[in-house]
Parts: sequence; C-alpha cells; structure tokens
Amino acid sequence: MLSNENGRMPVMKVSKHEVLFLLFFVPALVHSQSPVPSDAKLEKLATGFLQPEGPVWYDGPGLKSATDSSLLFSDIAGNKMYLYSPATGKAIPFLNPSDSSNGMTFDGERRLVFCQMGFRRVVRMDSDGTITPLASTYDGKKFNSPNDVVVKSDGAIFFTDPPFNIPPGEKQELSFSGIFRISGSGEVQLLDSTLSYPNGICFSPDESKLYVNDSQVRIIYVWDVVNDSVLQNKRVFASMRPTGYADGMKVDPSGDLFSAGPLGIWVFDKDGNCLDTILVPEQTSNCNWGDADRKSLYITAGKSLYRIRLVSLTRVKSEGDNLLTPSFRLLPNFPNPFNPSTAITYQLSAMSHVTLKVYDLLGREVGTLVSEIEMPGTHEVKFDGGSLPSGIYLYTLDAGNNIETRRMVLLK
Repeated sequence: MLSNENGRMPVMKVSKHEVLFLLFFVPALVHSQSPVPSDAKLEKLATGFLQPEGPVWYDGPGLKSATDSSLLFSDIAGNKMYLYSPATGKAIPFLNPSDSSNGMTFDGERRLVFCQMGFRRVVRMDSDGTITPLASTYDGKKFNSPNDVVVKSDGAIFFTDPPFNIPPGEKQELSFSGIFRISGSGEVQLLDSTLSYPNGICFSPDESKLYVNDSQVRIIYVWDVVNDSVLQNKRVFASMRPTGYADGMKVDPSGDLFSAGPLGIWVFDKDGNCLDTILVPEQTSNCNWGDADRKSLYITAGKSLYRIRLVSLTRVKSEGDNLLTPSFRLLPNFPNPFNPSTAITYQLSAMSHVTLKVYDLLGREVGTLVSEIEMPGTHEVKFDGGSLPSGIYLYTLDAGNNIETRRMVLLK
C-alpha cells in the first residue's frame, strides 16, 4: 500500500516508431463481457483494521493453528496477520507481531511466502510455524520495502520492492525500485529497475507474461517471460483514471486481470481493455479469490475486508442493492489511429451526470469533452487533436459512479 511520501513521476515519451508498433501489433480494442455478474453484491465482512492487505485463501493442510478453510490477510500498520473464517464470520489474529507483513502467497508445497516490510525481506512460513528468511539484501544492500509477491509453478519467487514503506529511522540503501526473482537455490536476481513504485505483481495463466503496476502513475506494465529468469518486451498493458494509485493485482484462469485502483477493483481483459469497475466505498489495496469454488473475490480496502461473489445470484435485483454493473458503455473511438480528429461514442442506460476527459500517458488532462447531465441513449463526441503531438492518449468516461477508460492513438 502506498504511503504519503512523494515520488517522482517518470518521464514518458512515445516515438513515432512506438506508435506504429501499437498500431500494427496491439490487438484492436473491443468491448468484451464483464466477468462480474449483473446481480453481484458487495459485502462488508469485517472492519476496524488499520491497513489491510495481501489476501490469500488457505484450504489446508500446511499451516499450524489454521484448522479450516479461511482467508489470510495482513494488517500492515496493525502489525498483525489475520485469519478470516467464513464459517464463523470472524477475523482472528494468526501472526502477532507480523513484522508489517504485506503481500503473500503459497508455494507448491503449501508453505506461506510473504513480504515483511518491518525487516525489509521476503520470508517463508513452514507448516510448524517456523519463519525462514528467503531474501533480505541485493548486492550487499538492504531491500527497500518488499511489497507484493508471486510464486511461479517451478518454485521461483518474484516480488516488487518499492521505497514507500521503509521503516522509520532507517535509510534507503538501493538507489532504485526493483522487480526481483529468487531462484530455487536462493539466488536473488534483479529483473527490472525502470519503475518508480512497482507494487502489484502477477502472472498470466500460462506464466508467459508478468504484470506489474507502477502505483503513483496508475499504469500496468507487462513483460514477456523468457526462460523463467529474463523479462523482455516491456510495454503498457493498461492505465487507470488519473487520481489515486494502483495496488495489488490478480489474474483469473481466463486471463482477465483484477487490479486495486481508484474507486475500486478495475477489471481488464487480456488485451488491456477495461471491462468493469467493482465499486468499493474505501480505497482498495488488494484482492484474491476464495471459498471452496474460488468464485468469491475477497477485497482489502481502507479499514475493512469485503467480498463479492462472481457467480450470478439468479434473482431479480431489488431497489436497495449495491449492484456493480456499469450504467454505460464506452465504445472504441473511430477512426483509431486518427489525425487530427476522432469520434468517441458512449451509451447510457439511465440519466447521469457525465464527465468525459482526455489525458496523456503522464496523467495530464488535455481536454474536457463533456461535463453535464445527459439523458439515456447513444451519444457521440468529436475530439480534435490537431494541437497535440503524436502519441497514445486515454479517454475516461465517468457516469453515475461508474468509470471506464480506453486508449486511442494520434498519428501525424
């Protein structure tokens, strides 16, 4: 989770060659079906935590004192790890103190692997409760603040190391923020050092791609994974609205990516198109699947733990339901690429206050196209980029507490 420390925003320039690459090699933007059912309902399960994070489902066996299927999650500022039991509806301390545990996961032997920001290290908990440090330094220097972690099927551990939760009184020893790999033999390898605040991390279902987001600029990047230990072809996968920050991420078996971000959990398809936003009333920090069928998405946010079932409830929605189906549809702009103008079309199912804005990749607003109450129906707006340089731009529709963002390419 991001602290209040200020970070520098990286300078991003898009060359004409990069624009041509996107034009010819990035799949066309299409509207896909959201994996969130139209009758899905968000539940608040527990609250009163200080900084909940890192949820992971425990189905046993493999953890001492955990006797039934439960959700494990961290409370960073509370310095505890909790076990939430759906059977009892209660969250009880599991590890106290946790040394400011954050992201966690299980390895192939059902051992818990997690980041301890208090000791600036990645550790493993064995079935008897013994905690074994796996990595605490790189090139003789302490890590910044290991944040989130994922284990590949071959046992290699990948984690992010941003600098925004270094314990008070301690100094930053590494001059960069890294994405690291711990091999089966314990060797620590730096994979990438180009992000300012790398945070959420996850693999595609076939593990051929690695996704990592850069918190403060809310950009999700993707790399091709080569021979398990090499990342190549870094590129932008998706971006979120230019407020707030990005946090923990997970990918489902179909390849849809769920990322904590502004307003809730953002859902992207495998091509980076935003399919939905699961609205959450507190700032989200992470998410993961749980319950016996793995069809519930557990969400840590603000001071609370939430859950939403990703299967239809097969009932008629009631007036008071907090349903998460967008009340609009944002369509791909046409033409795309464009020069100098393009048409942006969107559909509203109810009268809404609509804001439609355009941003560059640094999150700077370059134009407000709509800011008014509009009636249901199909609407079209022209965007003129004649005064702007070639590059990738994002257009964001905000209507009725729902948000969707798409990409467009200006090519001169």
